[in-house]
Amino acid sequence: MAEDLIIMDPTYQRETACKCHHVHVQPVTQSFPSPALSFIEDSTEERHLSRVKGAECESTHSNSRKNLHISACLMEEFLELAKENTDKDLETCGILGAFLDKGILYVTTLIIPKQESTSNSCLAQNEEEVFAIQHENSLIPVGWIHTHPSQSCFMSSIDLHTQYSYQVMVPEAFAIVVAPTDALRSYGIFRISEPGGMNVLRECQETGFHTHRETADGAPIYEHCANVYTNSNLRFEVFDLR
Repeated sequence: MAEDLIIMDPTYQRETACKCHHVHVQPVTQSFPSPALSFIEDSTEERHLSRVKGAECESTHSNSRKNLHISACLMEEFLELAKENTDKDLETCGILGAFLDKGILYVTTLIIPKQESTSNSCLAQNEEEVFAIQHENSLIPVGWIHTHPSQSCFMSSIDLHTQYSYQVMVPEAFAIVVAPTDALRSYGIFRISEPGGMNVLRECQETGFHTHRETADGAPIYEHCANVYTNSNLRFEVFDLR
């Protein structure tokens, strides 16, 4: 099985936050569905919320975490932005930023960093540009998204270590895998199981592709997110730094 995504360690943000105001970023930006002063549309419009596929499989620990809302269009738009790479069998990665309002985390920003890609890896570059956007917009790094252009929808060992670095900082953090060639599941929204999976990743010192030991309770090392909902009224902005 091939190695998968290699993406920035969000803990690096703590070391670079003080430098963010010196970074000048000129990204290509887009807003979906359309530009607006508020990311949530007029509350008089009917809102459609849907729990993501497979969420019923997650453990009961989700009750203690905040719910997250993502745009119903986010994965579709990301796949369109990744199309050129996907057609070449190259992975594409992005970082998700959110703000907290009345106990709910709203994912309003997709940042696509400069990156080097292969068919089974994606290495983010110039991380300081990403941190500058997060800092200037007061965004919480709630997760990341990447494609599997020719693989199935799953979390590799490298994905799990990347997810651990997010989840140890933000318990609600999640990973989206978009796999357009997987006939059974074209996308998945995952997190590391708690406490079992997090304990395994915390103790693992290996790098590259490798196997992980079983969790102490025998539960899967990662699971579908039960606290992520698609929101038809939620707008989001794209910073494409490539």
